[in-house]
Amino acid sequence: MKKIISIAKDDQDIPELKREQLGAGVRGKYLQRTMRASNVVVLEPEIQKAFPTSEAVNKALASLLAFTKETKSLTTRSKRTARRRPSV
Repeated sequence: MKKIISIAKDDQDIPELKREQLGAGVRGKYLQRTMRASNVVVLEPEIQKAFPTSEAVNKALASLLAFTKETKSLTTRSKRTARRRPSV
C-alpha cells in the first residue's frame, strides 16, 4: 500500500517567482572568496601521470624543499669578511 504524501497548506501558498522578480545576477560574485579558501591545484596531464596521488605530490615537494634548503648554504656567499692581504 502506498503512503499518501500530504502537502502542507503553507507550502502550497508560496508564489512562484519570475526571473525578472529575482533581480540581476552577478557572474563570479564569490569567485575571489572561493579562490582564497580553496586549496585545489590543477596539474597538467604529464605531471598527473607521474604523481597520481596527493601523497606522491606532497612527498616530492617535501624532498624538493629539503634539497633547496640543503643546497642554499652551498650557493650563498660567506658572511665572514675576507682577510685583506698586507700591501707590499
